[in-house]
Formats: sequence, C-alpha cells, structure tokens
Amino acid sequence: MGGDEENYYGKHGTPQKYDPTFKGPIHDRGCTDIICCILLLTAIIGYVIVGVVAWTHGDPRKVIYPTDSRGQFCGQLGTPNEDKPFLFYFNIMKCASPLVLLEFQCPTKQICVSKCPERYLTYLNVRTQPKDFEYYKQFCVPGFNNQQKSITEVLRDGDCPAMITPSKPLARRCLPAINTKKGIIMVGNKTTFDDGRGQLRNVTELVEGAKKANVVLEARQLAMKIFEDYTVSWYWIIIGLVIAMVISLIFIVLLRFLAGIMIWIMIVLVILVLGYGIFHCYMEYARLKGEAGSDVSLKDLGFQTDLRVYLHLKQTWLAFMIILCIVEVIIILLLIFLRKRILIAIALIKEASRAVGYIMTSLVFPLCTFFLVCLCIAYWASTAVFLSTSNEAVYKVFNESICDYAGQTCIPETFNMTNITKQCPDARCLFAFYGGETAYHKYLIVFQIYNAFMFFWLANFVIALGQVTLAGAFASYYWAFKKPEDMPAFPLFSSFGRALRYHTGSLAFGSLILAIVQIIRVLLEYLDHRLKAAENKFAKFLLTCLKCCFWCLEKFIKFLNRNAYIMIAIYGTNFCTSAKNAFFLLMRNIIRVAVLDKVTDFLLFLGKLLIVGSVGILAFFFFTQRIKLVQDTAPPLNYYWVPILTVIVGSYLIAHGFFSVYAMCVDTLFLCFLEDLERNDGSSEKPYFMSSDLKKLLNKTNKSHSDA
Repeated sequence: MGGDEENYYGKHGTPQKYDPTFKGPIHDRGCTDIICCILLLTAIIGYVIVGVVAWTHGDPRKVIYPTDSRGQFCGQLGTPNEDKPFLFYFNIMKCASPLVLLEFQCPTKQICVSKCPERYLTYLNVRTQPKDFEYYKQFCVPGFNNQQKSITEVLRDGDCPAMITPSKPLARRCLPAINTKKGIIMVGNKTTFDDGRGQLRNVTELVEGAKKANVVLEARQLAMKIFEDYTVSWYWIIIGLVIAMVISLIFIVLLRFLAGIMIWIMIVLVILVLGYGIFHCYMEYARLKGEAGSDVSLKDLGFQTDLRVYLHLKQTWLAFMIILCIVEVIIILLLIFLRKRILIAIALIKEASRAVGYIMTSLVFPLCTFFLVCLCIAYWASTAVFLSTSNEAVYKVFNESICDYAGQTCIPETFNMTNITKQCPDARCLFAFYGGETAYHKYLIVFQIYNAFMFFWLANFVIALGQVTLAGAFASYYWAFKKPEDMPAFPLFSSFGRALRYHTGSLAFGSLILAIVQIIRVLLEYLDHRLKAAENKFAKFLLTCLKCCFWCLEKFIKFLNRNAYIMIAIYGTNFCTSAKNAFFLLMRNIIRVAVLDKVTDFLLFLGKLLIVGSVGILAFFFFTQRIKLVQDTAPPLNYYWVPILTVIVGSYLIAHGFFSVYAMCVDTLFLCFLEDLERNDGSSEKPYFMSSDLKKLLNKTNKSHSDA
C-alpha cells in the first residue's frame, strides 16, 4: 500500500508539508508572467488604434438609413433627402434577380421619396393627364422635366418608373401593398397589372420581387414589434428585476445566519415549484382536450413568430410536462444518493456564509466586474459597427440585356461619357454596395476578427481579476486561526491591490489561452453556418466533432483557470506553476472534488433555480393578465414572451452575480480545506484551520498536548 501511495503521489505531485510561517496569502511576492503583461498592454494599444481608425472611416448611418442609387441617405437631417425618408424602387420585379442575394442590391434605380405611392398609374397614361402627372412626378428622379424628352427616352434613361403601384413603407422601403382574399393575392384589388410597357403581368411577380428586395425585412418587422413591447413594458421589467435582486439579497443574508435550514427549505421549494409546473402543464393539457386545432403537431405547425400559437397545442404542454418530470426525477435521485455529501456541502456553505459575513464588501464587488465587462461589450459593439460601415460607396454597371460590362465598377459622374453606354444602351451606373479596394478595406475582416478576439481576451481578463480578488480575500479568512482577529483590515482591497500590482501578467496569460479557444469556437460556428447548404457529410461530421472538442476544452480551461487563480491569490506563483499545483492538489483529492465540490455547485444552482423560477412564474401570471388584482395594469403586448424572457434571463444574471461570490468563496475554501488536510494533522503543533462543523463531519479534531 505504501508503494502504491508513493507512486500515486509521484504522479500527482508532492503533498504540501507543514510550514509554521504560513499564515494565508503570502505578502512577500514578486511580479509574475511579465511578458504576458507587456503583450496585453501592446494588444490594448493596437485595439485602441483599430477603434480610432474604425471611428474615422465608419458611418453608422449606413445601418440606420436606406441608400438610394446615388449612395445618398434617405431621411437624414441636413441633406437634400431630409424630408424623403422612404426608398422607392423603380421596378420592384427586378429585385427577384439572384443578383440581390449576391450583392445585396436590386438591379433597378432607387430614389428617396417623401411618401410611398398610394395609386396604380403608368407613365404612358399620366403623360397626357397633367393632374395625375404632378402626382406621378414625385417618383421620378429629382429635377426631371418631361418637356425635353420623349416617352421612350424617359423610360430608357430611367428618369421615371414605367409604373407605380399602391405601396406601404416597411423598414423605410416602399413595397407593394399586398393583400389576400380567399387565398388570392392582389395589389389594389387587382390580380394583374400593366407594367407600363404594354405587357400584362401577374401580381405574383411583384410578390417575388418584394420578397427579395430586402431579405431581412420580416426579421426587422419582428424586431420592431419586440421593440414596441419593450417600450410599453420596460418599467415592469425593471420592477421584476428589482424583485429578483431583493429576493437574491434576502436569500444571501438568510444564508449567513440560517445556512442549513435555508438549504433544506430551498431544496423542498425547488421540488414544490417543479411539482406545481408539472401540475399546471397537465391542467392545460387536459383543458385543451377536444378543442379544435389543439391536435396539430409542432412539426406540422412549423416556426411561428407569435409564440402564443404554441400554447394552444396539446403537444406543447405535453412536452413541457415531460421535461419538468425528468428534471424533477433527476433532482430527487441526486438528493437520495448524495444525502451524506450534502451535509458536508452544507457545512462548507455555512463556512462560506461566515466568510461573506466578515467580508460584506464581496457582495458589492461583482458590480465592479459587471461594469468593466459592460465597458468591454460597449467598445467591442461600437467598433464592430464602425468597422462594418467603414466601406466606401461602390457603383456597378447594371443592365437588362446581355452586356460584357455588366457587374464592372463605374463612376456615375463620368458614366454617360464612356463607351459602355454606346455598346450597352440600357446599361446604368447604380450604387451597388459599400466596399473598397484600398489596403484598409481588404483587411476589414482581419480587423473584425481582431476586435472579437480582443473582446474575449479583455472580458476574460476582467472576470479573472474579479476571481483572484475574491479568492485572495476569502483565503485570508480561512487561514486566520482566530477569526476575525487575525484577518487583515481590508482583505478585499488588499487582495485587489496584490492582483493588479503583481499578477496582471498571469491573469493575461490565463485569459489569453481561454480567448484563443473561444475565437476558434466562433470561427467553427461561422464555418458551420457557411456549410449548412453543403452536401459533404464528412465535412459536417468533422466540423461537429471539432465543435464538441473545443467546447469541452473551453470548459476544462475555465475550471483549471479558476483554481489556478486561487493558487495565484494565495502563493503568488506564476500561472503555469499555479495551474500545475492546483491540478495536482485536486487530483490527489479526486473523490472529494468529484462529489463534494460538485454537490455544493448543485446546491447553489438550486438556489438560482428557485429565484429564477419564482420570479419567472410571477412574470408569467402578470404579463398574461392572470392576476385579477392587477389585471388592468399589465400593458398590451404583441408578444408577452418578450418581457417574460427578459425578466427570466435578467433574474438569472442577477442571481448568478450574487451566487458567484458564494461559488468563488466555496471553491477557495475547498482548496484551502484540502491544503489544510495535507499541511496539518490536528496536533497542537499542527492545528487545523477548518471550522468546528467541518471537523465534526470529517471526524477531525485539534489534539491537545495530553492527547498527543
């Protein structure tokens, strides 16, 4: 046995020896991983330069305003198009061309107009009707004079559209006002129309053009409805999030004094909440029996933007009920088989509650981390928008007939003086898209990848800084033999100062490794999206395997980094040494890690689940107007799931913010607990630093001189 134990410890490092001078986080330490610190500072300087260049060249108006054939914005203040907010297509049917999907622009002239056409007219008819022509003229190019050209020349030069149809603005673009009666598609109560060139066309051709005119119009319409829901429900969402914050705070405070009771109450309440969810799903399922249309399957219904439709199907509630039953059974089985370990986990959570109680500023510290992460997100998002809009207007030759010059770039000011108009009389030099041929424009994709990479690196660095700070504060609590007398005056601020002064490089190293894995995962997701239409099954299989492997690698690195940061906070060693020592310490106590640490994570997860579930149920009953006392108070909504999901996600983030302090505290105390067992034996010379509750559960005691 002795040889086996020696061989085991040889594989996983040497256990810590007793050190009478060790009293917690070491104060006499030096700077670690300086090269990574310099690399981070250099990368940040480069990131700032990329941001400045993007802000110099970028123009977010390209996202907000539609652009006419001259590259001018519709509806922008201070321009000739200030009173013309809508984009009008001369021939919407040309938008059905595959060219739209390749170059994101219809091969037809587009102008900015003050309002969309409300009547059906053709240029041939209005030419002899002065009153109609005055109305029609607003949809011709600015400055058009019908006295100088014949009808043929006007249509050939694209001065006026051959026809206009009743249209409605959608995402600031005039699209045909299509309606259906008894399954028949019509525009202006007609199924056919004159295209203005003497041909009778079917309305379905307008429909196809409208569909391709902007591939994201339907998504934008959905986004507008969601935005409307937020405008009428934002204050109720804030109230819901405040309720979640109050419940989380009360829960944390109660854990400080009644950890054991609160954990058991939490377990019972989670089981009851899930039980009520199962009962509610069953009642809804039973109520829908016999109702017309409730037997339609989810597969037959397909995707619907209005999620309320799904709540009228029996299959939806049956699926919810089965999922909740599975979760309920899993939780009950885990509680039965892990009941003994739960007692130790509760003792560890009690110890964490005492530590948080002595260091109350730790509950506020996640707000600092949250603020810094928000800054990273804001900088990344603004830089991404400016980079994506920093292209220049590119004009290309568009034509209806076959032409050798089609698709080539052109200059609108000099186009009519080139040979292209002679060889291709119907060719037009129109705005195609935003791009560019300079070195800056060629490397835009590289800048976008760098922007995303730096976001991951800085966000991970901020999170790592928060973890090291909390770990150092809680470690100073554990290794104080007399609590709180032996603790430093300001443990959190002392730990924060040590982390920034000595270990910026180590934090940069750990967050860099994680950022590399995350950016690879993003690139794999992009490749997967591009290969969706491909028929190569091997490539899809290989990509799926790579995505799975890198997902697992990211989870492992996060786990290793977290424990390495705890070691950095305590011993002040560099990242690699800390990661190795933490990993070997955990491997030497693999049974305790696999069971005890994960049980505490499970219990803390139940706490989050209870808070999110309670607030989520309350939000569901309020926004669906099922609470009679406040039935008239709930705002009218397009999709009531919008505020409900927002409250649920927000509640989870709030609960996670509070419980993340506990989770870091538990992880730190757990590593300190394992080291305590290796360093000390409970004798008067080597007393344990753990609490009396943990000693009792582990049958460990500090021996007196007489016992020795």
